[in-house]
Amino acid sequence: MTKADIVEQIAARTGLTKTDTALVVEGVLESLKDALITGKTVEIRGFGTFKIKKRAARRARNPRTGEPVTIPEKFVPTFKPSRELKDAVANEVRFGV
Repeated sequence: MTKADIVEQIAARTGLTKTDTALVVEGVLESLKDALITGKTVEIRGFGTFKIKKRAARRARNPRTGEPVTIPEKFVPTFKPSRELKDAVANEVRFGV
C-alpha cells in the first residue's frame, strides 16, 4: 500500500477531497518524523509506538575482502505494534483479497 492508496481510502471514507486528504496525511507523517528526529516517542493508542533506539558500534567483516571494519553507532527508528493491532492482524489477515 502506498501513500497515494492511503490518501484515496481516507478520501473515500471521509468525503474530503484527495488534495485535502493528501495534505493531512503529509502533515501527520511530517509530525511523526519531526518527533522521532528530536528523540520523542510517538504512541498511537490502539496502533503502536514509534521510538528511536541507539545501535552500538560493532565490528564486522567486509564479505568481499574479509577485512575487518568498524560500523559506527547509529540511531534507528523502531515500531512496536499494540496488542489490539497484533490481535486484529492475527485474527483478520486475508492474503489475496
